Amino acid sequence: MTWLLIFFPAMVAGFVQGLTGFGAVIVMMTIFPFILPIAPAAGIAGLSMLASMVGLTYRYRHEFKLKRVVVPFIIYAAVATWSVHLSSVLDTHVMRVLLGCLLVALCLYFTLFKNAGDRKYPWYIAACFMVISGFFNGLLGIGGPLMALYFLSLSTSIPEYTASIQGFFLIDAFYINSVRVANGILDVHDVPYILVGMIAAGIGTILAARVANKLDDQTFRKWIYRFIGLSGIYYLFF
Repeated sequence: MTWLLIFFPAMVAGFVQGLTGFGAVIVMMTIFPFILPIAPAAGIAGLSMLASMVGLTYRYRHEFKLKRVVVPFIIYAAVATWSVHLSSVLDTHVMRVLLGCLLVALCLYFTLFKNAGDRKYPWYIAACFMVISGFFNGLLGIGGPLMALYFLSLSTSIPEYTASIQGFFLIDAFYINSVRVANGILDVHDVPYILVGMIAAGIGTILAARVANKLDDQTFRKWIYRFIGLSGIYYLFF
């Protein structure tokens, strides 16, 4: 039963991330904490997507622009490293509620104002996205939704967006999980779970690729906004 509770959530997570570019950890962390301690569960969830992120980044490598990713990642990672140390001080339930409110508000904004997603964000709004995402990544292991909006605003096509978001999270996966290993959160006993998760997430990503190829850019954006809203509702009530 334990292996099924790793395999199926990871497969669904791979499908979600393959379709929207983010959200895999959100999906897996609805189930993994029932069978694993929270800290290693977050690490296993992140590493389960590693093969899928490598595959997607390689597939869209011609659309990947390193300059677009480097500065956001430096800001994001610096804040994430700092906020890791706050996890034992801050009330994580309050933080989840605040994040949930923000994501629901963003979903409503982009749903009600049809052309909002086509605008480029001013540098100070983009910087806020990076800081907030890094903060919640370090605190709760969740940094995807706002970075998805940021890269979506810069992209003119689905492949360009996918290359940016997957390349960004691929770099993040190596960085943040190196921190977890260095702090003893992940060890060799977690490797079997990670391997099963990788296989399952890979299957989900392959299925998502077949669906994503049939979506136009506007439909694709709507799915992302909806999932951001669902993510916010999850943080508010669970």
